[in-house]
Amino acid sequence: MVSMVADEKSQPQLLSKKAACNSHGQDSSYFLGWEEYEKNPYDPVSNRGGIIQMGLAENQLSFDLLESWLEANPDALGLRRGGASVFRELALFQDYHGMPAFKNALARFMSEQRGYRVAFDPSNIVLTAGATSANEALMFCLADHGDAFLIPTPYYPGFDRDLKWRTGAEIVPVHCTSANGFRLTRAALDDAFRRAQKRRLRVKGVLITNPSNPLGTTSPRADLEMLLDFVAARGIHLVSDEIYSGTAFAAPGFVSVLEVLAARGASNAAAADLSERVHVVYSLSKDLGLPGFRVGAIYSSNPGVVSAATKMSSFGLVSSQTQHLLASLLGDKEFTRKYIAENTRRIKERRDQLVEGLRGIGIECLESNAGLFCWVRMGNLMTTQSFEGEMELWKKVVFEVGLNISPGSSCHCREPGWFRVCFANMSAKTLDVALQRLADFAEANGSGKGGAGAPARRRLAGGPARTMSCPVGRFSWANRLTPGSVDRKAER
Repeated sequence: MVSMVADEKSQPQLLSKKAACNSHGQDSSYFLGWEEYEKNPYDPVSNRGGIIQMGLAENQLSFDLLESWLEANPDALGLRRGGASVFRELALFQDYHGMPAFKNALARFMSEQRGYRVAFDPSNIVLTAGATSANEALMFCLADHGDAFLIPTPYYPGFDRDLKWRTGAEIVPVHCTSANGFRLTRAALDDAFRRAQKRRLRVKGVLITNPSNPLGTTSPRADLEMLLDFVAARGIHLVSDEIYSGTAFAAPGFVSVLEVLAARGASNAAAADLSERVHVVYSLSKDLGLPGFRVGAIYSSNPGVVSAATKMSSFGLVSSQTQHLLASLLGDKEFTRKYIAENTRRIKERRDQLVEGLRGIGIECLESNAGLFCWVRMGNLMTTQSFEGEMELWKKVVFEVGLNISPGSSCHCREPGWFRVCFANMSAKTLDVALQRLADFAEANGSGKGGAGAPARRRLAGGPARTMSCPVGRFSWANRLTPGSVDRKAER
């Protein structure tokens, strides 16, 4: 019998409550900016007035290195080993534990990314269809419906979807501020824990991104020590999302929580217990720039987590041909060594281009040393220093300037005026176009370096100025995106 919902026409409810609910997070400005980009994407030849995608943390800087390796190793791509076809072997059913050759190569590559200061046991790796699946699987393993994880702000907007939508887990923000460069503090953790208790939520753990998305900074060793002390004292879990570990390009460099944990030793019962409550997420989407391959991993020393997550991975396996190809690529130690060095050099070069270009406009960035984005302060372009002013500026940047960037409010930042701006998914020339558009907008609004009366700056890379196809006011969804009192009430 078809159930009915109470509405004006009593229409039959044909979808499940999960499918029909609005808890996916798609109404976030992070996702809605993407939708506008997809309607009108920039192309340097065919659509010079389109929207430039600066909301996508994708690494396209080193594809030529990967393509050169493929040309030199045709067997890997041609599903051959030693000249003989392995098509039948790969096409038949595969154990969801993953191919040993690939897991061994991935474990070695993860260790190489960390300067061999951490050794990874392949038997503790669970393969997943990207980091999104890895994070969700960990939520299913560690939290029941209604349990909570503490996450430092600002955090990746997709977590509201990835961690909560299907699992029913809750997120309690750990509020960090610009006063100390948004570093995590024990006081902020304790405050978040107390707020969770007031909401009658059972806290099951803390989740961090290291290097941070969206800050583009690595977690200092002292902060990781403090975090381990906190989870040890509370008897909860720690999930460290380290998918940007290979993007650190400057001091102090990347330190994995596993390195800090190993330094404590596992000789006593307390250290051994803590090691089973620390879990790492990794993928090849950012360091190798292969998000389309859907290769993610959970690393855990907890046998129960590994067993449960392995069973869950059957719902999102990594294809056999992908594992075969990447086992060969990651197994080439000479290639991975050169790739890591050159890739980080290119990331730094492109990041410097963005930072210097913004500084020339009078816009400053948080000092960063990793990631594929910068945390940019654009308050000088806002009419009011408020979240309303932030959203007003965001709409103008998307629809008038033609740049899709992510406002800090979508990352749950408590201070208006911050934006995440990505730089590694485009050419240097396209980045120049984006900077020129922003410079023109700043000057037209009297906020650029030199003020409204300054002479128009030289165009960095041709292209007509972009005009809005529709007034901002006509987009009702954009008017809904101002963070309201409802969101903030939940945290009080």
